[in-house]
Amino acid sequence: MSARLFVGNLSHDTSSDELRTLFSEAGEVDSCQLITDRDTGRSKGFGFVEMNSKEAAEVAKVKFGGQELHGRALTVNDAKPKNFQQNTAGYRG
Repeated sequence: MSARLFVGNLSHDTSSDELRTLFSEAGEVDSCQLITDRDTGRSKGFGFVEMNSKEAAEVAKVKFGGQELHGRALTVNDAKPKNFQQNTAGYRG
């Protein structure tokens, strides 16, 4: 079963291919998506990597969390479900 990771604190110079190549060192990458500003096309500094297995995702979190890429320490965490924000939008706790 695949696992989706949130990757943050990315430099604007980081490409999707570069991120895919890096994470493939931890295991097979199913998909890699950098989030970009729709007006400028420039990276927003975060993205998502879907690893082929939960084991590969765990390896990636340990291996790349805090690792520098283009002078910035990466943040690597489990991605929240896509509908998480929609479900909690009105919640004030």
